[in-house]
Amino acid sequence: MERRKKGAFKVRAFLESVGSSRKVAEFRRRQAIFSQGDAADSVIYLQKGSVKLSVVNESGREAVVAMFGPGDFFGEGGMAGQTIRMGTATAISPTTVLMIEKDEMMRVLHAQHELSDRFIAHMLARNIRVEADLVDQLFNSTDKRLARTLLLLARYGKEGQSERVLQNVSQETLAEMIGTTRARVNMFMNKFRKLGFIEYNGEIKVNDSLLSVVLHD
Repeated sequence: MERRKKGAFKVRAFLESVGSSRKVAEFRRRQAIFSQGDAADSVIYLQKGSVKLSVVNESGREAVVAMFGPGDFFGEGGMAGQTIRMGTATAISPTTVLMIEKDEMMRVLHAQHELSDRFIAHMLARNIRVEADLVDQLFNSTDKRLARTLLLLARYGKEGQSERVLQNVSQETLAEMIGTTRARVNMFMNKFRKLGFIEYNGEIKVNDSLLSVVLHD
């Protein structure tokens, strides 16, 4: 029994260590982790920092489609048949990631149920988030979309993962995420600050009371 326990697969140790098919990489703020059009040959686990995923269309317009924080996986499209990256992943603060080669990730997922359970749970949560984002974009007002985005970036409701102070998240990025202009974001940020929902002075502190904007009809 003791020998079996010592040989047990440890998800956390795997995601925090290097190996022949996985490496740790560090990125500066605004540095690209991968770019749209690159080969989709790895899955990335975010150990520290924050990352935005953006897409640029043919006319050069950029849209932020996702934000990632510690504990998130991204870049998994290659496992679903994508040969190139469909977007650009950029560090928005000093960031450390574990880059896992696609074949290695596939092997470990098949062999280790603990990791596959965690990965599947993450993908399901991401799918629910995408559906909620679509509903939010279609039916909610700009101030509700902004409030919800700030709460999500603060990881509101995630036990042990709350990040109430947001650093290096610009109004331009927020505007790209919710589909509006920077001027509109600035207007609602000032409104939220006056109402005490946020504290905003270079960095953004998100207070629990901001939830009332999302819940208000």
